[in-house]
Amino acid sequence: MLGTIVNAVAILVGGVLGMVFGKALPEKMKSTVIQGIGLAIILIGMSMALQTKNPLIVIASLVIGGVIGEWVDIELRLKQLGQWLELKLSKGRERGQFTKAFVTTSLIYCVGAMAIMGALESGLKGIHNILYAKSMLDGISAIVFASSMGVGVLASSVPVFLYQGGITVSASLLQGILSSAVVAEMSATGGLLIVGIALNILEIKEIKVGNLLPGIFVAIPLTLLFARFNL
Repeated sequence: MLGTIVNAVAILVGGVLGMVFGKALPEKMKSTVIQGIGLAIILIGMSMALQTKNPLIVIASLVIGGVIGEWVDIELRLKQLGQWLELKLSKGRERGQFTKAFVTTSLIYCVGAMAIMGALESGLKGIHNILYAKSMLDGISAIVFASSMGVGVLASSVPVFLYQGGITVSASLLQGILSSAVVAEMSATGGLLIVGIALNILEIKEIKVGNLLPGIFVAIPLTLLFARFNL
């Protein structure tokens, strides 16, 4: 759990620095930096998505995952959690912006190969290098996000801790089925979700990334099934 703890702390520290010193940055500068991060997130997502060896697995994973996510309505649950935290931690005009910041940054920090594979590496091998690198990236971006979006960014450290910690704890149970092919398709599916997050940040198109999250894990049985029947 050490890597996950460091990651959560990095987000908290970056968020605090952003709120304290971010006031000195002009709004136009913050907006431009956020747009730059959005474009960089597209690059990261696309580089991950191109790892797929079978696009049909990614398509099927997103379709099935989307059905599951809509049934559970993960996006709504995230918003409800954000609103609950909002009532506890913010006041006045900050409300509303809090939920948006919480949901957006939670998805950014939780979706993707570094979150999943870093947590798995921590659980399977006790090595935290991936999560340490992710902590640096998350901490830097938290400074920028918190300077423009507020205290909701700090609250995203909670789902990061629970999500990555849960994967780390259960990693030993998955040890026998996580082949390189499975990892590649999970990463590719997560990469497309990261692109969706970037589109949300850039306000190009509102995509329910939260409801598509199950697709990352649906990729596991689908990859095994496709491999069994040589599809």
